[in-house]
Amino acid sequence: MRSSHSLLPFRLAALTAAILASLPAFADRLQTLPEAAEQRTQGEAAKPEEPMQKVEIKGSAAAYDPRRDDTASKVVVSDEEIKRYGDTAITDVFKRIPGVTVGGSGRGGGDIRMRGLGSGYTQILLNGERAPAGFSIDTLSPDVIERIEIVRAASAEFSTQSIAGTINIVLKRAVKTAQRELKLSAAKSADQNSPSGSLQVSDRDGALSYSLSGNFWRGTYDRVSPVEETQVDPAGQLRMVRHTRQQDGGRWEGLNLAPRLNWALGGGDTLTSQTFVNFNRNRYHGYQEIETELGTPPRFDVRDMYNFNRSLFARTDLNWVKRLGEGGKLDAKAGISGMRSEGEWHELDYRAAALGRDATVLSETTERGFSTQGKYSAPWLEDHALSMGWDAGVTLRDDTRNEDEADLPGYVPVDSDEGYEAKVTRLALYAQDEWNLTPRWSVYAGLRWEGIETTSDGDSFDTVSQTNSVWSPLAQTLYKLPDSRDQVRLALTRTYKAPSPNNLVPRRFTSTNNSQTEPDRRGNPDLQPELASGIDASYEHYWGDNALLSAAASMRRISGYTRQGLFLENGRWIATPVNDGNAVTRSIELEAKFPLAAVLDDAPGVDLRASVARNWSRVDVVPGPDNRLDQQTPLSATFGADYRSRDGKLTTGASFAFRDGGPVRIDVNQTGYQSVRRDLDVYALWKFNPQYQLRVAVSNVLGQDSVGDSAYLDDNGTLRRTSIYPGYAQGRATLEMRF
Repeated sequence: MRSSHSLLPFRLAALTAAILASLPAFADRLQTLPEAAEQRTQGEAAKPEEPMQKVEIKGSAAAYDPRRDDTASKVVVSDEEIKRYGDTAITDVFKRIPGVTVGGSGRGGGDIRMRGLGSGYTQILLNGERAPAGFSIDTLSPDVIERIEIVRAASAEFSTQSIAGTINIVLKRAVKTAQRELKLSAAKSADQNSPSGSLQVSDRDGALSYSLSGNFWRGTYDRVSPVEETQVDPAGQLRMVRHTRQQDGGRWEGLNLAPRLNWALGGGDTLTSQTFVNFNRNRYHGYQEIETELGTPPRFDVRDMYNFNRSLFARTDLNWVKRLGEGGKLDAKAGISGMRSEGEWHELDYRAAALGRDATVLSETTERGFSTQGKYSAPWLEDHALSMGWDAGVTLRDDTRNEDEADLPGYVPVDSDEGYEAKVTRLALYAQDEWNLTPRWSVYAGLRWEGIETTSDGDSFDTVSQTNSVWSPLAQTLYKLPDSRDQVRLALTRTYKAPSPNNLVPRRFTSTNNSQTEPDRRGNPDLQPELASGIDASYEHYWGDNALLSAAASMRRISGYTRQGLFLENGRWIATPVNDGNAVTRSIELEAKFPLAAVLDDAPGVDLRASVARNWSRVDVVPGPDNRLDQQTPLSATFGADYRSRDGKLTTGASFAFRDGGPVRIDVNQTGYQSVRRDLDVYALWKFNPQYQLRVAVSNVLGQDSVGDSAYLDDNGTLRRTSIYPGYAQGRATLEMRF
C-alpha cells in the first residue's frame, strides 16, 4: 500500500500500460455461462466413461453450476431460495445462508457477516457496486432480487475491500413473456404489525423487453427494552445500581421500484437501462425512566424522545454490450445515483421531575455520485479466457446538523450548527486470466489496483484529505480428482478494508448521559486502511444429483487493525477508531445438502441441508482471553429441511439457525458480550392452481431474546451496562397471484 497527496494522471497512464503489457498473465472468463460450461466439457468429451461429463456436454444453462464449474469460487442463492419463506427483509434471508450470519438483536438492521466478521470486513454490493453510506440493505425487499452471489475468495472483477468476503445482491434482470404477479402480505407479532405488497410485470415486444418490480411496506411497533447499569469497586463491593425502563414505539413505511428496459440491437449487441428507487419514512417515540437504587443518579433520569426521518435513494444505469470480432466482447456501464435524507430529533430531559434540557436537532444529508465500469474480453491462446477492465467513480456528500437548546434555568444551552462536505474519488484497473491446464485442472490469476482519495471540509474542523492505493494480486485454482466427482480448491488473496468517510471526519456526536459505556463518538482523520493476506482451501464431494459435501478452511493476517479507542477529554468520554497493531483470523466451514432420495430408495420429496462454521481470531495488542476480531461470531450453524408433495401442490419446510456469542475483549479496559441466538423458522406453500398460491410462515418460533452487554474496567472497578431485547414469534401470510 502507498499513500500520496493526489491520484496523478501520469501514474494512472503508467498503470494502464503496465496492465496491458501483463495481459498474458492476468485475465477473465470470456464466455457467457452456458458457453463456458460447454467449452470446459468439450475438453473432457474424450472420456465418456464419466457420467457428469455426458451431462455437461449438452452445454445447457441448467447443467452449468458456478459453484462447481468456475475456477473462481462463487455460491449463488437462487430466486426460489430467496422467496421461500416469504421474507419481507433481506436480512432474514441471509441468516439461513451457510457461512453467513446476521448481527444485532434480531429486530432488523443487523450487519451481514461472513466468517463472523462485520463492520466493513464483509463487502456488500448492489449490482456489483457499493451502496451509498445512507442506504440500509435491510430496507431492500427480497421481491426485487434475482439472486445473491457469495464470493468467499476475492476476484479482480470486484473490489478487493473484502477481507471476509463479498456478497453481491443482483436485482431482477430476467424478463419473462407476459408475466404479471401480485403479492399481498400481512405479518403480526406481539410487538409489531407490518402489511406489505409487491407487483412484478414483464413482457416483450420484438427487440424490446421490459420489466417492473415494485413493492411497498408499512408497519407499527411498540416494545420494551430494559437496561441495567452496575458499578463494582475493586474489592467486589456494589457501588451503583440503576434500572432503566425503555419504551420504544413508532411506525415505518417504504417503497422500492426497479424498472428495466432491454433492447436487442442485432449482432448480439444489447443496450439495457436499469433503475432502482428506494424511499423510506420513519417516526419514532422513545420514553426512558432511570431508577437509581444505589449510588449517584445520572445527569438526567427521564428522557422523552421524538424522531422523524425520511430518505430517498435512486440509481440508474445504462449498460452496453458489444460483440466484437474474433470472439471479443465489450461490456460497459455508466450510472448516476443520488441520496437525500432528512431528520428531526427532539428530546426533553428531566431531573427530579423538572425539565432540565430541551433540545432539537435538524439534520440533512445529500449524496450524489457517478460511476462507470467496463470489461473487455477476448480469446487469447488455447483454453484461455482473458479480460481487463475498469471501475471508477466520484461521490459528493453534504452533511449538515443544526442543534438548538432552550434557555432553561440552571442549564447552559449548547447551540451549534455543524456541517461538512466530503468528496470520494476512486479508480480501479484490473486484468485477469482463467485457463485450463488440463481438462481437470484450471487456474485463475488476477491483478487489481485500487486508488481512493477522500477530502472533507467542515465547520468545526480543518480540511482532511487522504489518498491511499492498494495492489491486490490474486490466484485461485480448481482441480477435479480423476475417476470421481470430488474436487479441491486453493486461493491466495490480498485484500483490504478502507476507512469510511464518517470514520475519517473528526466531528463529534454527543451522548446525553456521557460515560465510559455511553461515550461521545468522533472520527479520526489519521485512520489508515487495514491490509490482509489470505489463503483459502476447500474440498468438495458431489455424490449425486444436487448432493454436496464440502469442507473449507481459511486464514487472514491483518495489519493496521482498527479498533474503537476510548479516552477522556475535558471531562467527557470519547470513542474514536484507531489503527493498533495486527490481527489474525481463521475459519473452518462444513456444509452438506442432498435430497433424501440420494440415501433412501422411494424416499419422499425431502431436501436436507446443514452447515457449521467455526471462527477464531486474535488481536495482538489486546490481552486475552476473548480478544476476538470485531466481536467475531465464534460458531454458527444452520439446518433445514424442505418437503414437496408428489403432485407439487404443497411445499413446506423449516430452518434452524444458531449463532454463538459470549464475552469479547475490545481493548485493555473494554469488554462486550455477544448474545447467543437460536432462530427457528417454518413455512408452508399451497398452490391452489397455476394462478393462485398461499404462503404461510412463522419466524423466531422460539421467541428468542437478545442480550447486549458492555463494560469498562479500571482502577475504580467495573462499570457494566446490560440491555435486554425481548423477542417474539412472528406469523406472516402471503397471497400470490399470477395473471
